[in-house]
Amino acid sequence: MPSMRRRVLALFALPLAAAVAAGSCSVAPPQPPAEIGTVQQPRMLTDRAVMSDGYELPYRTWAPESAPRAVVLALHGFNDYHNAFAGVGPEFATRGILTYAYDQRGFGATEQRGHWAGAERMVADARTMLRLLRDKHPGVPVYLMGESMGGAVGLATVASGADGLVDGVVLVAPAVWARRTMPWYQRAALSVARVVAPGWRPTGRGLGKVASDNREMLLAMGRDPMVIKGTRIDTVAGLADLMDLALDSAPRLNTPALVLYGERDEIVPKRPTCSMLATLPDRQRTDWRLALYPQGYHMLTRDLQGQVVVGDIAQWILDPSAPLPSGHEAAQSDWNSKICQAQEA
Repeated sequence: MPSMRRRVLALFALPLAAAVAAGSCSVAPPQPPAEIGTVQQPRMLTDRAVMSDGYELPYRTWAPESAPRAVVLALHGFNDYHNAFAGVGPEFATRGILTYAYDQRGFGATEQRGHWAGAERMVADARTMLRLLRDKHPGVPVYLMGESMGGAVGLATVASGADGLVDGVVLVAPAVWARRTMPWYQRAALSVARVVAPGWRPTGRGLGKVASDNREMLLAMGRDPMVIKGTRIDTVAGLADLMDLALDSAPRLNTPALVLYGERDEIVPKRPTCSMLATLPDRQRTDWRLALYPQGYHMLTRDLQGQVVVGDIAQWILDPSAPLPSGHEAAQSDWNSKICQAQEA
């Protein structure tokens, strides 16, 4: 039985590995996602933002002591919440960067926790938040930063037309494992399970995937009741929808970008990441840069070398033309020859 269970779980390796800790989670009964449409004027309150449909997104800020030099809207990863940036925000603040991190729909302290809201709705929320921050901080550069699932939302958001919304986007190990880059049996199993057992909540226990070398951080996530441990299969399928959208969006990236990836990432494989990089616009048309960390895992900003990664991001935000302090910037030719071509062999 244990070996059969591992075979079944292996069909859903990516999204289950993304739910880093093991355990179970009690969630509300499934409800349909809210329709996208203008019902009321979006607004920011002290600790939450209200979207046009009345849905509330709790958020947290980390502010510098003086007027901010830049504003960052941070999007967390799958099954996580705004606390993903509890280490990033204070470090940014010491450099004059004001960080806002909110719980995306279906995660953290939002309603319908554990249920997928829809990729288009999550992108619409990100665009609304960016507009609110533009209004709140006129004249200050605004950047969008997304980690894993948040990176997928960020990529889709800027590709949908970001003129005037952002000055740049940071994609930290973006989740771009789209269906067309998955083995056929994973695609088939996910399609069947989505219909037959949408409420099944496998935890990913026993997959052997390592999300970070920071063991203490992973254990803390496992104890954190706000981190979802057991993921509904229909939510897993929703994540796949988002990753499809993100990879399809890569050719339309239309804003300066910093892409970060760890060579030891076991959550988002190299093949789909290479597919994304190969389809990004020519650098003469869109100014994007790539940082590759030889010792980096999936949770780059929270790895043991996380401060190095955070330093690179902060430097790029404050001066996008300056060299990255770590020296880990990778030319496209280097990435292709050292990693992507090896994946095709």
